[in-house]
Order: sequence, then C-alpha cells, then structure tokens
Amino acid sequence: MSTPFNIGLLLFPSLTQLDLTGPWEVFVRMPGVNNYLVWKDHQPVMSDRGLAIMPTATFADCPPLDLICIPGGPGQIALMEDDETLDFVRRMAEQAQWVTSVCTGSLVLGAAGLLQGYRATSHWGSLDQLSLFGATPVQERVVRDRNRITGAGVTSGIDFALTVAEELLGRAVAENIQLQMEYDPAPPFHSGSPRSASAERLTEAQQQIAEFIARRRVASEKAAGRLKR
Repeated sequence: MSTPFNIGLLLFPSLTQLDLTGPWEVFVRMPGVNNYLVWKDHQPVMSDRGLAIMPTATFADCPPLDLICIPGGPGQIALMEDDETLDFVRRMAEQAQWVTSVCTGSLVLGAAGLLQGYRATSHWGSLDQLSLFGATPVQERVVRDRNRITGAGVTSGIDFALTVAEELLGRAVAENIQLQMEYDPAPPFHSGSPRSASAERLTEAQQQIAEFIARRRVASEKAAGRLKR
C-alpha cells in the first residue's frame, strides 16, 4: 500500500447517503489514507433523502486515486449518460489499484465499461442489470474479482469497506476498526434480503419498486448500447 493512499468516493445528487457514509466511516479510520468526496464542484450535494453533503475535491483538482468507490442511489440513473462523470471515473480507474462500488454504483462502473468480464454485485432489485454490461451478477454481500470489489445494497457498504481494510492493512487493523465502530449487527428482523424475507414481504417490496426498477433498466439498456458503438 502506497503512502499516502488516496481513496476517492464519488458524490452525486440523489445518491443514497449510507452507500457513501458507511464506507467513509471505515475508510477515515484507516491509517495512512487520504479520503476525498469528489464531485464536479464544491457546492453541497443533496442525497435522495434530503441530507446535504459537502464535496472535498472536484473532478478538476482531485489527485490520482489508489482506490475509487462509486456509491449508488436514484441519481445513478442520470450518471449513466453523464459523459463528464463517466470520463472522470474511467480516468481515475485507469491508474487506481482498486476499482470499487456499493449498491447500484456498480451499474455506473458498468456504464463506464469497467465491469466487462468481471463478477460483481449490486442491490438485489437491480442485480440482473449487471449482465447488460458484460458482468456476471453474483448474489453475495461483497464480491471481489481481481482488483474489482463490489458491495450489494446500502448497508453492505460497511462490510465492503471492512473487506477493503483487511486487504490493504491486514485483518488485525480491520477488526480494530470494526470494534471501534461497534459494528456487531443483530437486526430485530430477519428480512434484510430476498433470501431471508418472507414471500409476502418480498412481493410487497418488488411491487413498490417495480416502476423505478423499470426506469433504471431503460437507462441501463441505453448505457449498454452506448458502449457497443
């Protein structure tokens, strides 16, 4: 691991803040690391649930990154046809040691042409869309394929980041960070994934997000078509 080790997390309008802040909480506890929240300018960026987050670097002044991480959220749809953002992601990925994502951030990696031939994961509702970008969808909480590490939906970002911490700094450091954060999940319900939720809960959730997932698929198909030109 180079010193300092530069980690950049993409910040964008209507992202899901926990996709970003979960990994951030782990990354900022890692010794020898510089962390950046990167967007086009320094203005506050509003998450999909109304939390304003300040960028600390722009596309223009962001230093070369050793690890780039793309979170997900509804705003990811617009990013898949945002050439300025996709060009930045590609440029940083070319020199990065690690190219990573959380939730539907993996679809942005796909739209940038960075997941073809890789195993990857995403939020369960959109996991199958990864195949549009030549990736192999894997229904696991964290998936590593060579220098690609992807996390599944939202809360898996903490698991993802601890996996990164272990890879870079060893298990002892990663376990120490986990303990500092008191990350000891014991959910009150076992309904957090399609594998554990009841058929009733799963059907209800699928119906609630069906219209949005259909819009996302249209965007994914369009982005995949652009890659083939």
